[in-house]
Amino acid sequence: MGEDNSHLVTDFRGRSLPEPARPVGYAALIERYNLQIPLPPRLAATASRHHPASTEAWQLFTPRHAPEDMLSGHLEFALKWEGVDLSVLSALFKVVPDEEIAAAVRSKPTGAYARRLWYLHEWLTGRQLDIRDPGKVRAVAVVDPTKQFAIAGGKVSSRHKVIDNLPGTRAFCPMVRRTKTLEGYAAKGLDKIARDVVGRIHADIMARAAAFLLLSDSKSSFSIEGERPSPKRAVRWGQIIGEAGSRKLSIVELERLQQIVIGDVRFVHLGLRAEGGFVGTHDRTNNEPIPDHISARPEDLTSLVEGVIAYAARGVAGRVDPVVIAAAVAFGFVYVHPFSDGNGRLHRWLIHHVLAAAGYNPPGVVFPVSAAILRNIQSYREVLESHSRPLLDYIDWHAAPNGNIEVLNDTGDYYRYFDATVHAEFLYRCVEQTIEHDLPEEVAYLQAYDRFAHGIQEIADMPAEKIELLHRFLRQENGRLSKRARENEFGALTDREAEQIEALYRTSFEDKEPTAEA
Repeated sequence: MGEDNSHLVTDFRGRSLPEPARPVGYAALIERYNLQIPLPPRLAATASRHHPASTEAWQLFTPRHAPEDMLSGHLEFALKWEGVDLSVLSALFKVVPDEEIAAAVRSKPTGAYARRLWYLHEWLTGRQLDIRDPGKVRAVAVVDPTKQFAIAGGKVSSRHKVIDNLPGTRAFCPMVRRTKTLEGYAAKGLDKIARDVVGRIHADIMARAAAFLLLSDSKSSFSIEGERPSPKRAVRWGQIIGEAGSRKLSIVELERLQQIVIGDVRFVHLGLRAEGGFVGTHDRTNNEPIPDHISARPEDLTSLVEGVIAYAARGVAGRVDPVVIAAAVAFGFVYVHPFSDGNGRLHRWLIHHVLAAAGYNPPGVVFPVSAAILRNIQSYREVLESHSRPLLDYIDWHAAPNGNIEVLNDTGDYYRYFDATVHAEFLYRCVEQTIEHDLPEEVAYLQAYDRFAHGIQEIADMPAEKIELLHRFLRQENGRLSKRARENEFGALTDREAEQIEALYRTSFEDKEPTAEA
C-alpha cells in the first residue's frame, strides 16, 4: 500500500490518534525538530487504510497523500493541506538553517507552495534567502482563503510572486480555520438579520432597547470580573462601549480607556506593564505565585499591542469576517494582558470596537456580547484556557520577590501566532444569541410595556413613575398585586380596577418579561 507501517503511531505528544497513522506535515516537523510550542488544535496524519475517519484534533489522509519524509515534503504537505501555521513555521525557522529552507525552495523554484514558503520565511525572519527570481509565473495568495480567513486582495510581492493576504503583520497574526461551524454562522447573515429587526421597530422603542442593551453589556462585563459597579460607573462604561469604533485605536487610546474602566487609579499602575504578569493565585504559606495564565513579557508589550491594533485595522480594511477579526483581536489582547488591571473589560470592549468599525451592527445598537458571555461563562473560560493553559508548559519563569513572576525565555511568538478558530466560533455563538434572542426579546418587552402603560390609562389616570412602580410590584408577584401594595401605594384602586390591572398585565406580557434584571 506504499505506507511504512513501522511509523504508525496511536499517540503523539499525549494526543491520541483515532487510529494508527503516521504524523505528517506540521506534526512531523514538530517531532523531527523538537519544536517547543503548544500543539496546533488540529494536526495531520496518513493512515494505512483508504477511508480513514478524521476528528476535530486529527485530519487523517489516505496512504496516497503521504509526502516525502523530508523537510521539503512535509512543508509542502503542510501548506497545501493544513494551511499557514505561523507558530510552527516561526519556531522551525529558528532551528533550521536558512540554506536548508533555500534548498527546499530551489527544488521547485516555480512551485506555488515553494514560493509561499520562501515568502513566509523572509516575512517571519526578516532575512533574505539566496534564491533567484522564479521568472514569469502567476502570483499566488500566501493564504488559501478556502482553508483560512484572509484579507481580500493584498499587496503583491514581485520578488516572490505571491500576494500577501495574511490577516495581520509579523507583530501579531493569529490564524482562523474555515470550519463548518464558522461557515454556518457566516451563511446566516446575522448582521442583516439585526438590521431587518431594527428596521421594523419604531424609532422610540429602538432607542430605548439600544440604551438597555448597552447598559446590560456594561454591567455584564463588570460581573464577569466579579465586580458590582455603582450605577454611575456602569452607565459611564456603557457610554464608552457605545462610542467603540468611533475613535482611532492606539496604545494611548487604550491607556485612556484603562483609566476610565478602573475609576480609582490611586493603587494601580496605569499604562503598559513594567514588570511580569500572571492570572492565578498565591500559595497561602509562602506567597509563591500559582499561575493559570502567564502574560507576555514587558519588553514585548509595545510590539504586541501595536500588532493587535494593526491586525484590527488590516482585517476591517481587508473585509475579513468582522466576528472572526473581533475574536482574534480581543482574545489576543487578553492573552498578552498588557495592563496591570482592566484587561478583561478592554478585551470585551475591543469586540465592540471591531464590530462597529466594520459596520457590522446597526448604527446606534450595541450587541450585548458580554451578557451572552456571562450566560456562557464556563464555555468562555474553556476557550480562554484552550491556548493559555498549554502555554504554561513552555514558559520558563521564577517567582519575583514581590509575589509576581519573571519570565526567563523568549515567549513573544506564543502570543503573536496562535490558532483563534475556537475563539471565533465561541464569539459567533454569543453574537448569534444577542441578535436572535436578546435584541428581539428586549424589543418585544418594550412593546408589551407600552401596551400595559396605555391600558392602565384606560383604567386609572396615573403618572409614568406610578405605572413603573405598579409594573414592578406585579412582576415581583407574578402578575398579582400584593396585599401590601393594595393597602399602601395603590390603596386608592377599587377591587374592580385591581382585577382589571392584573388581567391587563397577563395579556400584555405573556411571558415577555426578562428573566432577570440587567
